[in-house]
Amino acid sequence: MNWRGDLLISFISSWIYPQPLLENASIAAINFHPGSPEYPGTGCTNFAIYNGEKEYGITCHHMNATVDSGSIIQVKRFPVKEDDTVYSVTQRCYQLIEESFYEVMDCILNNKSLPVTNEQWKRKPYTRKQLDELCTITPEMPEEEIERRIKATTYKTPWAFTRIGNHILKLQAENK
Repeated sequence: MNWRGDLLISFISSWIYPQPLLENASIAAINFHPGSPEYPGTGCTNFAIYNGEKEYGITCHHMNATVDSGSIIQVKRFPVKEDDTVYSVTQRCYQLIEESFYEVMDCILNNKSLPVTNEQWKRKPYTRKQLDELCTITPEMPEEEIERRIKATTYKTPWAFTRIGNHILKLQAENK
């Protein structure tokens, strides 16, 4: 909490920084978020895949103590293909975050003002609880819903699970 400096930069951090710490950054406290303004919070890519989005992206924004609520500096979007996965979309996000980082740092290093957009966050941030619920599969779900959840919760291996009593049964990737 005693840190003071020019920049506080966050990249896919699960931490929520307290406002007094964010205010100790004399230039800016910036987050590079893998998710367009339609997808703030945790599991944003998972929810975009689950919802069958045709477009997705990254957001660079000023940080507030409230998750993904600060003014937006830059948004970069790309098309999502039918066969895209959480992994492939995430990898494209990482590439765009790197581009955005260099563009924003170029402004800072050359004493230019940071870009300002008219973009606004479109919803409340997704929570860890909502992501855990997305990972849950129950026997009464239609097969199509189960498939959507598995696709939306598989990075390299599935995260989806079924709970029976106090037991959690996790999916295992099939050997091909």
